[in-house]
Parts: sequence; structure tokens; C-alpha cells
Amino acid sequence: MNLDSWLPPLLLASSLVPGLVIFTLREEQRGLRTLLNLAGAFIKLGLVVFMLWGVYHGHTYETTISFLPGLNLTFRAAPLPMLFITLSALLWLVTTVYAIGYLEGSSNRSRFFGFFSLCVSSTVGIALAGDLLALLVFYEMLTLTTYPLVVHRGTEQSIRAGRAYLAYTLTGSVVLLFAIAWLYALTGDLCFQEAGRLSGLPEQDAPALRVIFTMLILGFGVKAALVPLHGWLPQAMVAPAPVSALLHAVAVVKAGAFGIVRIVSDVYGIEFANELGVLTPLAVVASVTIIYGSLRALAQDDLKKRLAFSTVSQVSYIALGVSLGTPLATIGGIVHLVHQGLMKITLFFCAGNFAERLHIHRISEMDGVGRKMPWTMAAFTIGAFGMIGVPPLAGFVTKWYLATGALEAGQPWVIGVLAASSLLNAGYFLPILYRGWFRPADDTVQNEDSSGSEIAWTLLAPPMITASLALVAGLFAASGFSPLAWAEVITAREFGS
Repeated sequence: MNLDSWLPPLLLASSLVPGLVIFTLREEQRGLRTLLNLAGAFIKLGLVVFMLWGVYHGHTYETTISFLPGLNLTFRAAPLPMLFITLSALLWLVTTVYAIGYLEGSSNRSRFFGFFSLCVSSTVGIALAGDLLALLVFYEMLTLTTYPLVVHRGTEQSIRAGRAYLAYTLTGSVVLLFAIAWLYALTGDLCFQEAGRLSGLPEQDAPALRVIFTMLILGFGVKAALVPLHGWLPQAMVAPAPVSALLHAVAVVKAGAFGIVRIVSDVYGIEFANELGVLTPLAVVASVTIIYGSLRALAQDDLKKRLAFSTVSQVSYIALGVSLGTPLATIGGIVHLVHQGLMKITLFFCAGNFAERLHIHRISEMDGVGRKMPWTMAAFTIGAFGMIGVPPLAGFVTKWYLATGALEAGQPWVIGVLAASSLLNAGYFLPILYRGWFRPADDTVQNEDSSGSEIAWTLLAPPMITASLALVAGLFAASGFSPLAWAEVITAREFGS
């Protein structure tokens, strides 16, 4: 093996090895645990930057492991995987800093950070997967490594949430396994290929391919929280704030959305999927999910649950983009992998800060929090405006490309979905901002910290960084180093232009 073939395994090992070592540490070994967490995160980010530069210049990093006769596990760093990996590596670093501060003084920290690192390894494995078999292996690893994080607190409510999570995700995994086995029996090949690899199959296979497509979307749609497969997600909000941030912005729901993108673009191919007639039903399901999630968010007083239903809505922009079958819409869907992650992780970090400092969990308790925690509320405001689609934030870029892509596809009804979604986004975010900035402060909410500082820097810096990145991603969307520019490269390859 040369260096190029070693880099994908090294990228996996940069979080896997620290995670396994952390499991062996005693609770009081805080310094060593922090060192391992941060060292792994920085090493991973460094490897990602190196590989990102290579992939941008046409370099190939690929590793193949023999699994069974005729079946290999392939790991390949291509433009689409590198977009997802870059997001994961960057947000793992800031979430690690946040989690270190948030869990200060809590119990079972070695167990938490061990599974936390394994969760990130699973996410990177999903991104690097060069075929459906490798994707399935790490997709299941993700389920098993995130379950202990969901039930970390050990309360009756968290145990119930964990059971619901397993029930949904394992059922989806069974459907996914059958679909992959059927596809292999039909084609003898599970590898990903830009622009897809199924278009040359005989016409009589088309009905089977439609059923397989539906099964694959159902399998990935559970984690992507497509309606009606979303029920586990709001329940999982009993998990600590760093876990909620990880689930919504980096790992589980994003892994499901990424799986849908790979099925459409790298298994079927956008043009062939369009010929089969499977993209329009996916666009309808994504649109229903977008509106349903927003309507449910309006009814929530619990802040994290409102954000959870917002995720149900926002993640479906990704599926909607690739299902419209045009270059502009596909760019909008792919870039939202990054944009949604930056905005949503900011909101969950801020929600965790409100709970940690002021013991605020409900929106009805947020009167005047902007005066007590101005920097946290400012970061929350940027994240909320981005979700609404206010220019020049990242969320506006996504919606602009989805709207223009819908017109390009001759699907003007999508404009109505996007407009309704933005109005509903405003309906459930603006009242929070009004309460936080303009309502008189609730004097019954006591500040537990007498130091005069807003909150510890380990809890304040992460949302400030991610909010700034969401702003920068929008302001400099036209630059050559933006997520949008990378999404344009990916889409050009998918459409062969």
C-alpha cells in the first residue's frame, strides 16, 4: 500500500483510536481525555485539508479490502465524500470543545467521549464508502455508536427515546439490507460511480429498479427523518446538548440525507432516475416533510423540540434538491449538507447555553435572555435568520438555488413550497428572537454564575465560530473556496459537464 491508499484508513483511525483509548480512562483522568479528544480532532482536520487539496487537483485516495468472494469494502475520497467529511471534521472539533465544557463535572465522561469519537468514525466511514456494502457497514455502526449517546443520562425518558431510536433505525436497516442484496443480485455490482452506473440495464429490469429505489430511500429516510419516518427524532432531544448538536448537524440525520444523495447521484444517476420516474415522488415526500416539520415546530414550546422539528423540515431540502433533477437544484441540495449543519449546530449550541446558564428549556421562559446572554443570543439570531433564508446568510443561498432549479425543471409548485417554508420558519423563529431581545427580562430566572461573564469560553466560542461560518458561507458564496463552489464541482461531474 502506498500513501494514497493509507490515507482513508488513517482518516478513520484519527477518531477511532482515541475513542478506544478513552474507554479505558478513569473519570478523574480529565487532562488525558481532553488531550486525546483534541489531538484526534486536529489530526483529522489536518488530514482532511491535505486530502481536500489533493482531490481538488484530481488526485485519487482509495483503499479496497477483500470482504467476501466477489465482495469488497471500498473507501474512496471523491468530491462529494470530501464535502461531507470536511463538515464532519470541522464540526467534530468545535463540538468536542463544547462537550468538554458542557459535561464538566458530570459522570461517565469516558464512556460518553469514547462513543462520541466512534460516532464520528462511523460518519467518516459513511462518507468515504466507495460502495453500498461499505456504506451499510458504517451506517449500522453509526446506529450502534449513537444509541449510548441518546441514553447517556440514563433516565426513564432517555431510555424510552433510545428504544424508539433503535426501533426506527434498525427497521430501516433491514429494509436497506434487502434492497442492497436485491440490487447486487440484479446487477452484480454495488460500487458508486459519478452520474450512476445503472443506465445500461435492460428495460425489463425497470420495475425492479423502481422498487429497489423505494426501499433504499425508505432505509436512508429513517435517519433523514422523512415523514412519516421521523418519529424518533423529537424524542431523542432528551440527550445532552452536544449529542443533539451531533445528531442534527453532523451525524445521524445528515448521514441519512447523504445516503439519499448517493443513491440518486452515484447509484442510479440523476438522469436515469428521472427516466425511471422515481424522482417526482421523492420530491413530493420531501416537500410534505418540509411543510409538516415546520407546522409541528410552530406548536412546540420546548426549545429543543422546536429545533428538532425544524431539522425534520430543513434536512428535506437536500432530498428536494437532488430529486428535481436539474444542475441548479442539485447544487442547492448538496450545498445544504454544509449550510444546514452550520446553522443547526449553532442553534443547538445556543439552546444548550441557555439551559446550562439560565436553566431555560422553554421558549415561554426566554423573555429578555438577550440582555443576560447577548453573545449567545446573537449567534442564535444568525442561525435563525439563516434558517429563514435572510440574505446574505447561507440559508438564502440554498433556497435561491432550489428555487431557480425548480424553474429550470419546470416545477414552479416548488416555489410555493419554499415560500411557505420560509414563512413558517419566520413564524417559529421570530417570536423567539422577539422574546429574547425585546421582552422585559424575567427576574425570577436567576443567574447561577456570579463571575459576571456570560458563560465559559468553551461553551461560548463554538456557537460564535459556527455562526460566523454560516455568515461567511453566504457572504463569500461566489468565491472559489466556498461550499457552493465545491457543490458546483460535484454537480458538474454528475451531469457530465
